[in-house]
Amino acid sequence: MEINEQRHGAVTVIKPVGPLVQGDATQFRTHVQEVMTRSLGRFVVDASSIPFVDSAGLEAMLAATEELASGGRALRLCAATDTVREVLELTGLNDRFEHFLDVNMAVRSFLA
Repeated sequence: MEINEQRHGAVTVIKPVGPLVQGDATQFRTHVQEVMTRSLGRFVVDASSIPFVDSAGLEAMLAATEELASGGRALRLCAATDTVREVLELTGLNDRFEHFLDVNMAVRSFLA
């Protein structure tokens, strides 16, 4: 899995490319933890290039959200594909993430 990263001021945007599944969940979680050590803890996961997520991928996303929240920081999810949104809804995890239509809206949400 390729994970692209961009900075938008104090917000870090992480864009995983490819399915977020068992084999890549650890890489995703490790990447998020590395970014947490060198940022202000404001994260956006651009999910536009994640075609599918399995239980391991969901666990990695949820762990990142919980870890950030415990430190008063936040993770936003944007541009999720229909499949990813459906998986989140079916598992009852949809409400655990703040969803935005695109990166700009998610980044701006930190300014409000």
